[in-house]
Amino acid sequence: MKAASTGTNSLDSHDFSFHFVTPLSNTPLVGPPLPPDLRGAKRMPLRLGPAGVPLSCKGRTIVEGMDDITVLGLETMEIQTVRQVQPHHFDQYWQAGILSHKAEFEMNVHGPYYGELLGSTRDRNRTLSKMESSMQVGKIVNARHMVCHVGPYAEYEPGTKANEEVANIFTGVVERVRSIWGDEKEEEEYSAFPWVHEAEPTLVGVETSGQQELWGTVEEVLEVVNHVEGTVPVLNMAHIHARGHGRLKTSEDYAELFDQVRATIGGKKFYCHFAGVEHRMGNAQHYTQIKKSDLKFEPFAEYLAEEGDWMDITIISDSPLLEHDAMYMAQHYDKARQRLLEIRARDERRTKLAAEAGIDVDELARREKEQAEARKKSLETDKDKKLAAKEKKEAAAAEKAAAAAEKAAADEKKATAAKKKSAKKGDGKM
Repeated sequence: MKAASTGTNSLDSHDFSFHFVTPLSNTPLVGPPLPPDLRGAKRMPLRLGPAGVPLSCKGRTIVEGMDDITVLGLETMEIQTVRQVQPHHFDQYWQAGILSHKAEFEMNVHGPYYGELLGSTRDRNRTLSKMESSMQVGKIVNARHMVCHVGPYAEYEPGTKANEEVANIFTGVVERVRSIWGDEKEEEEYSAFPWVHEAEPTLVGVETSGQQELWGTVEEVLEVVNHVEGTVPVLNMAHIHARGHGRLKTSEDYAELFDQVRATIGGKKFYCHFAGVEHRMGNAQHYTQIKKSDLKFEPFAEYLAEEGDWMDITIISDSPLLEHDAMYMAQHYDKARQRLLEIRARDERRTKLAAEAGIDVDELARREKEQAEARKKSLETDKDKKLAAKEKKEAAAAEKAAAAAEKAAADEKKATAAKKKSAKKGDGKM
């Protein structure tokens, strides 16, 4: 359900004083969750890429970065418009947009890192002005998502009032995004850039935060997204993990998170950030490479492989290693997928053999387990026999060496005695 509209396109002049027609808690969900029987039907669409131009890219332009990302086997990237967008950047933005459209390469943009949407009117308008630049970049590069931060709670207490204010603001942001896409007056001017009129406008992403003082718990983000059409939740796993005091440890933790999202907003498309993170007392300190963090990707990969076939998901690497950790995630997902396929193949084989033998699958599994244990015991017995034979051989060799040493010592003693006796006889003759 969308909030009421003010009917104006300018963010700077937008009136954010309107309120919800229906209280947040009473508004129906946006679309039902997908039925669980869709899981396992086919391989999930998964796109991985870095937040910015790859570190290994010799050139530093966005187009060169896109080329490198494609060569690495990755499929998306997120342009960082987190500070200020310079006019001279727009030439490469257009080139990136054309390449994105022709190659079906998913582009995304990240708005200003520091936002104050719940601050004073001046602070809010300053943030919205920066977001306006990100919206224009999103239009030019054919961005599918624009990631936004809300910022501190400021004068608000966490709860419905703050969430309503955020939802009202993002309603205006979505209206502004849609107003700059597909403007009939600009159709001829943008004829070389067909996505501006043919593609869906950029989705506005509301990102979870990693600090207790910042608006953006999972529950807050989902509540706002559920009430503003044209927005999507941006699940920053590092932020969620840190704010939850190390919440994401197992594949079950990820299952619980995505079940929560499905139950609240429905749908199957997800946009996520992932990186290692240093955190303390429920607050993210800074990003780290994944291997050096207590936030591991393996459980997430396991969940995606086992239960994620119903999902359409983009994962952006926020790690300091950017594309290297994006590839690391891709490798672990492939490994998890391969393990799952091996398990399914084994189960199918077991079912077939059980049917042929006319016994229960569980009975066949029990027999296979007994056979495996017998083989293991046999191997251990053989190993013990070989070890005993080796020890016996080493003991015999040691005994033989000791006997040889003893004989050598006796021979040396005998030779010494004979020498002394010979020397004594020589002294008597003189």
